[in-house]
Amino acid sequence: MKNIKETIKEAEDKKIAVGHFNISDLAGLKAIFETARRLGLPVLIGTSEGEREFVGPRQAVALVESLREEYNWPVFLNADHTHSLQKIKEAVEAGYDAVLFDGGKLPFEENLRQTKEVVSYVRATRPEVTVEGELGYIGTSSAVFEKLPEGAAANEAQFTSVEEAKRFVEETGVDFLAPAVGNVHGMFKNAPNPRLDIDRIRAIKEAVGIPLVLHGGSGIVDEDFTAAVKAGISVVHINTEIRVAWRKGLEEALRAKPEEIAPYHLLPGSIEAMSEVIEKRLKLFSQMV
Repeated sequence: MKNIKETIKEAEDKKIAVGHFNISDLAGLKAIFETARRLGLPVLIGTSEGEREFVGPRQAVALVESLREEYNWPVFLNADHTHSLQKIKEAVEAGYDAVLFDGGKLPFEENLRQTKEVVSYVRATRPEVTVEGELGYIGTSSAVFEKLPEGAAANEAQFTSVEEAKRFVEETGVDFLAPAVGNVHGMFKNAPNPRLDIDRIRAIKEAVGIPLVLHGGSGIVDEDFTAAVKAGISVVHINTEIRVAWRKGLEEALRAKPEEIAPYHLLPGSIEAMSEVIEKRLKLFSQMV
């Protein structure tokens, strides 16, 4: 079985993308893993700092490792959107396969400095762990918004520049880079998400030469996903879409079974709703549609 670096490199070579979905409960994990396995695809599981506080970092590792070992399946765990070296250390020591240091809201030089520190620590501690850096601020919350989050990159002048991306990768030594290219975390209630700058993705990819990661995938139109993957995106993050599906599925189950109190009789509704979203996205990212 390929490791996480080999899995993403294979996607990069094939000009497809690996799906990355976040969890905060067993229903989410079940929906993601069973869908990926049914489709015969690798998958990345993410937990943000908040999700790790709820699930427990060691508990998340144990769950994902048990699936990987039992089914001999390429499913990997990423410490998503981690904002301090201390939290990076916590995830690395717990056994995560990958970490994302998110310094996207920091000034460039400070982001560079802190990311270098993270890379140095990981390489010295568990060199098999991949390190992703983030350059450009795209918001922080996987929620449904009325308007663009304050400070998020909203126009070309605020997007990640090719020059800064190249310097950032060269000086930090990160394995993967998450740029701001028109993407934003979360979804909008009454409008589609902003369109992606495909030419910028292509130019950044050519300049940095490492796999690119697209965060804030929820709400992006299919044609932008397809173009972005062809331009150099190798991993796509989806969270808000499956959170919305989780809630809708649960609400429908509660309406259908108003007297039911057993979670395992109600949560299958959420699992089914999430699975529909996950299947659609995985097929799109892997060119199965």
